[in-house]
Amino acid sequence: MATIERKGSHPSVVDEKTPASDSSVDHEKGALEGVPDLAKLAKVDPNVVGDVSEDVRAIDLDDEGHERPIETTQDYALRLVSLEDDPTLPVHTFRTWFLGLGLSCFAAVLGELFVFAYILGCGLEIILPGPQNPRLRTKDTPFWRFINPGKFNIKEHVAISIMSTTASDQAIAISVFAAQDLYYHTTINAAIAIFTLIASQLIGYGLTGLARDYLVYPTWAVYPFLMPQVQLFDAMHRGNGIFLQRKRRIFFWSALVGIFVWEWFPEYIAPTLTGISIICLADRKSAWVTRIFGGAAGNEGLGLFALSLDWNYVGAGGSAIGSLFTPLSTQLSLYAGVIVCIVSFCACYAKNVWHAQNMPFLSQLLFYENGTQYEQLAILNDDFTLNTTKLEQQGLPYYVASQTLYQVSRTAYIGAAVTHFFIWHFKDVWTIVRNVRTQECDDVHYQKMKVYKEVPLWWFGAIFVITFALGLGLLYAAKSGLPWWGFIVALIFSTVFIPILGTLYATVGYQPSLQFLIQMVGGAMIPGRPVANMYFTLYGYQTYQLTLNLLRDLKLGQYTKLPPRATFVMQTVGGIVGGVLNYVIMQSVISGNRDILLAVQGTNVWSGQQVQSYNSQAITWGALSKPLYSPGARYGFIPWMLIAGLGVPIPFWLAHRRWPKAGFNYVFTPVVVAELGFLSVGINSSWMTSLAVAVFSQWYLRKYRPRWFRKYNFLLSAALDGGTQIMVFVYSFAVGGASGKATPFPTWALNPTGNPDYCLRLTD
Repeated sequence: MATIERKGSHPSVVDEKTPASDSSVDHEKGALEGVPDLAKLAKVDPNVVGDVSEDVRAIDLDDEGHERPIETTQDYALRLVSLEDDPTLPVHTFRTWFLGLGLSCFAAVLGELFVFAYILGCGLEIILPGPQNPRLRTKDTPFWRFINPGKFNIKEHVAISIMSTTASDQAIAISVFAAQDLYYHTTINAAIAIFTLIASQLIGYGLTGLARDYLVYPTWAVYPFLMPQVQLFDAMHRGNGIFLQRKRRIFFWSALVGIFVWEWFPEYIAPTLTGISIICLADRKSAWVTRIFGGAAGNEGLGLFALSLDWNYVGAGGSAIGSLFTPLSTQLSLYAGVIVCIVSFCACYAKNVWHAQNMPFLSQLLFYENGTQYEQLAILNDDFTLNTTKLEQQGLPYYVASQTLYQVSRTAYIGAAVTHFFIWHFKDVWTIVRNVRTQECDDVHYQKMKVYKEVPLWWFGAIFVITFALGLGLLYAAKSGLPWWGFIVALIFSTVFIPILGTLYATVGYQPSLQFLIQMVGGAMIPGRPVANMYFTLYGYQTYQLTLNLLRDLKLGQYTKLPPRATFVMQTVGGIVGGVLNYVIMQSVISGNRDILLAVQGTNVWSGQQVQSYNSQAITWGALSKPLYSPGARYGFIPWMLIAGLGVPIPFWLAHRRWPKAGFNYVFTPVVVAELGFLSVGINSSWMTSLAVAVFSQWYLRKYRPRWFRKYNFLLSAALDGGTQIMVFVYSFAVGGASGKATPFPTWALNPTGNPDYCLRLTD
């Protein structure tokens, strides 16, 4: 599906690799000094610790009475997340279901739905009759308590958010159908598409049930990107009689309204603010200036020294990486990879490697050697299998050099992630798995959740069996070309990599992609079938990705004390509703923006780059894996990067053991390697601004203003991201074309024709 592309992609640096129990370097954990043992603290009354809504607590201070910076996973669990809970609060109310289902309709285009949920929930609290509504009081019966039990509470709010976000988790399945429509001129039957979306979205439930013991319950599974949302829930629903909470709420709403108003300028009125490039303004005729310093339009340039005033790109944009909440160690690792990315992209283009100068600098499409776009249908039979005779006539396609390097990075980092898991996390995970039936988790929030009934493992298993059967049958109904055994192998790969890559997601907030490995395996197992490769990737990669998303929501439920069975129901219903709605939205976007989605560069709002990339990879890995990627072939070195990546973390690990205070433990090698291709797609003018904001927030504020950081930093992130997403939603339907007709803003100095940053436009 075409989306609005986002880049999503700490004291001074958060040490994610300091063990809690001793001074060795075997685990990515942090020690909590000066507070009681966690196992004991988990069982005490929250009043002993105090609530996060209080101005300052003993747990926040060091031995000298000064505020301690947020450093460890225990700090996250105890000092940023409330221990307060009221098990009597209702969850399954009319408000929950009405708003959950209603907001799911907009989940695909609006990421920060928890803001809408709060506003609408409080509105329904006032207008719906109920036994505690002073204006419309009714009898105190079960029915009226269901309609309006009283004050809109945190459990309703979280339940609504989980249902609606689950409904939006659909990117890969949508890309399959969009690619078939745009490039193969094939429209999938609506029922097949919708049920495929539902099956692919919920099939990860079985893996979720198995992985929750080590990727949800432990304290070290902190999921740092959840902090803005959790703190918003706490600020809106807890400590209502505390003056500080009132100040935090005023701060949140002021920031949200302010960014909502501001974003109309870079997004619509003055797109130049998306990327201000002084160098481009000084030289508007140089192609190299555009390639290096441009970046305000999709696939324009690398954005070096550009200043972005558009939070839509500077902020998280709904992703797991955000300047205000991702640990600085993770972000510095990411941007170290970006620096190498710039050097390598420019070097390959300057040296004309892979005939780079015949083609666009940045693109996700396939090309002939002379730089014209490759006619992929010209090498396929009517059933979309490879025709070798036609291939000989057309010749093999080329990737642009930047996309080739992106593939190198995204293949190598899988190996780096595997080694990273085994040298940093394997002991922890294995200990938990081995002792899961004999030792209880001592996480503070897990202990508080024991008052609720847990979800039996067979519930997860039942969802898995149903969606497995549904998915397998739909493969043949859709004529995907993927055999039954390929479907099973794809699921096995997801299962194997959940613990390996999920630990990075849970600990440092980085969600690694498994897509290239899955496409590579699919191409080797089922050669000559690009559409089959798409479906193999759908169940091999999306199952993994959505399993991590389901685990994320379980952790959100644990932080906010939403009963596990309520979380399960919200996720299941959200997945079903999302299957229907996302298909409808995809059809609307494609019908209204087909030409833009097929263009190389797109606009600063609508882009088909995700679908273009997915389709190009399906052609190269699915139909042309042997002639392109076998040993000795043009791109035969790329699969070997998987082996090369295995060795990348080892020197840093050994160096840290030899010099434990030198800082080698702050280098997350899978992140560094993965982002060597970070700038290969999309709008790139924001990355230096994002880095500056990250250093200011996660180093300066965290270290030198720790109290402000604890009270307001994550709340500010929620406000800025929420206000921006609301603006994008309103803009998209009002004037952006999502309703079927776009209304562009008149051309003026900050809304020029061509590239918004005045760089020379290289492609159309």
